[in-house]
Amino acid sequence: MPAQRDDTGDVIGVRRGMFGAEKGGDTTGYGGLVRTVTLPGASSRPYGGWFDEVADELEGALEEQGLLPENAIEKTVVDHGELTFHIAREHLVRVARTLRDDPALRFELCTGVSGVHFPGDKGRELHAVYHLRSLTHGRLIRLEVTAPDSDPHLPSLVAVYPTNDWHERETYDFFGLVFDGHPALTRIMMPDDWQGFPQRKDYPLGGIPVEYKGAQIPAPDQRRSYT
Repeated sequence: MPAQRDDTGDVIGVRRGMFGAEKGGDTTGYGGLVRTVTLPGASSRPYGGWFDEVADELEGALEEQGLLPENAIEKTVVDHGELTFHIAREHLVRVARTLRDDPALRFELCTGVSGVHFPGDKGRELHAVYHLRSLTHGRLIRLEVTAPDSDPHLPSLVAVYPTNDWHERETYDFFGLVFDGHPALTRIMMPDDWQGFPQRKDYPLGGIPVEYKGAQIPAPDQRRSYT
């Protein structure tokens, strides 16, 4: 049986129309569309399948370390047959290490971190989503962590999952999330002096000057070192 979820969810905005036409220029009929933007709400037990087993093991392991699960896990969401733990950023590293090392969990692989920008989600506009896979048990879950635009800092997970090295750099480059403790947090795609973060939803869609035209490639002994 699928988990029951809070039907209200988290409403973070309202969208009107479809093509953005204003002042009577929309002749498509879509101008009257009104849709709320809602993030999935917390699910209630039973979550269904092996989801309850993973949740129980994680909560029990955190309690054994002296950490109240409700202080670390802000909410648990089962949506479209997928399990996501929303984690408080100050406890992210401990939760990730627990998921990796606990014998009953064994999420040994993090396949990356994805940035998401919700300008209407006030106080937690920047989201980082981690995809964890257990090769031992054949399971896949997600962790989701948020940070406000005014303090875009999250702890790095490179010490727990070294595969996150370049993924965190990419998320920093495109979304401006700063991963504290990363061994070399530099831009990975955009030039070092580029202003802004191109995958944020408030980034201009056009008219950006190509600032790196005319730049020269430095000599090998003057280039950045990643060692």
